[in-house]
Amino acid sequence: MKKITISRGDGIGPEIMDATLEILKAAGAQLEYDEIEVGEKVYLSGNTSGIASESWEKIRNNKIFLKAPITTPSGGGYKSLNVSTRKTLGLYANVRPCMSLHPFVKTKHPVMDIVIIRENEEDLYAGIEHQQTDEVVQCLKLISRPGCEKIIRYAFEYAKNYGRKKVTCFSKDNIMKQTDGLFHEVFNEIAAQYPDIENDHWIVDIGAAKVADTPEDFDVIVMQNLYGDIISDIAAQITGSVGLAGSCNIGEEHAMFEAIHGSAPTIAGQNIANPSALIQGAILMLSHIGQNEVGDKIQNAWLKTIEEGIHTVDIFDEEISTKKVGTKEFAQAVIANLGQLPAKMAVRNSPTNINLDLPKYTRKPRKNKELIGVDLFVHWDGMDPNDIGGQLHHIESDTIKLDMVTNRGIKVYPNGFKETFCTDHWRCRFKNTEDKVITKQEIIELLSNAEGKSIDVIKTENLYKFDGVRSYSLGQGQ
Repeated sequence: MKKITISRGDGIGPEIMDATLEILKAAGAQLEYDEIEVGEKVYLSGNTSGIASESWEKIRNNKIFLKAPITTPSGGGYKSLNVSTRKTLGLYANVRPCMSLHPFVKTKHPVMDIVIIRENEEDLYAGIEHQQTDEVVQCLKLISRPGCEKIIRYAFEYAKNYGRKKVTCFSKDNIMKQTDGLFHEVFNEIAAQYPDIENDHWIVDIGAAKVADTPEDFDVIVMQNLYGDIISDIAAQITGSVGLAGSCNIGEEHAMFEAIHGSAPTIAGQNIANPSALIQGAILMLSHIGQNEVGDKIQNAWLKTIEEGIHTVDIFDEEISTKKVGTKEFAQAVIANLGQLPAKMAVRNSPTNINLDLPKYTRKPRKNKELIGVDLFVHWDGMDPNDIGGQLHHIESDTIKLDMVTNRGIKVYPNGFKETFCTDHWRCRFKNTEDKVITKQEIIELLSNAEGKSIDVIKTENLYKFDGVRSYSLGQGQ
């Protein structure tokens, strides 16, 4: 008997959780439950995290968390509990299977069976944002080598264990050459260790278009956090409905299982919500804890129910469906089909010996780091780059000179174009005249000179070479 933590969530959450637990019980799942309350009520009680400390303890002790959707109140500084849970517990891998159920659920893509594996802990979802000037705010995109290695290794191990033939990487490293470039670089390194699994890479925008147009070309897709969030929802929707897709969040010690959709408060309490996504999340959970036979029994009963045309309103189609049912009635139909197999869709038979080889990250030897310049970010209300360029020359030293000025990434000084629109946020790059190493004391003196000239420096970024390789971006147009 395995004890897990559950939360009924908000909106339609209690209804679909009740339906899911009823199916788990009828199928013979060996589970005990610690129930916690998270979400809207906790937020509105004054807890901006949406979860109490004693609830954290139950999750940490049981290590498995089955969660219905929750509502995060708008405004007020409330942090996403989903993001907090994934990051706090180290749930680095988000796994979202997206499979068409043609011809029983209407879709334009009848041949589609994709697994999207999304990095869960970093990227723009670090949520580190600042307003720096009247006109400009920033969000930091943080990509780490450990984060890349863990998620990409997981993708290849998943493919190996589940009989998948290809792993595809999506990135935008033609633009973000440092962050997305690292992700693509690590993908190539790890792909070389799995010669029996095909691999390829797509720039994320055309890759997303291909998913929407010809999803049958893909098998397992691995990507960073934001891309994975967006594309997995697209992929789920084009299978027929987001309401059919569950997901799991896997870490070294803990795991969380959920539906990918939200709490849908406008239909709460009406017995019309589709419980399928949370059912699918529960099936993924059963596989994770070694109760594969029960998971297969539920999945096959669920497929048979879909085949029979017993559908909730979100997927009901008069040309395909035979009976429109509510949340409770759908669960009862699945229970009635336990022990039976689908007639036309593929019967689920899970692998019995899953062994994902996921070694702990080993830090590499430290590289030789050379400080060769600094970017000063300046709040300045003028519009002519030549004016700010002229002022900045007055804070130069004998060894550190102004190299360029950019505005929103595009080089505007020297030799900028008058057509380029500029905000009040300027990146001002200073380097040694001979591209030699500088000291932090020289940067302090540069900042002192700027303060003396009433230049409003709002942040700095040091420019480094690592093992002799330039490790910062050039200005666009440079």
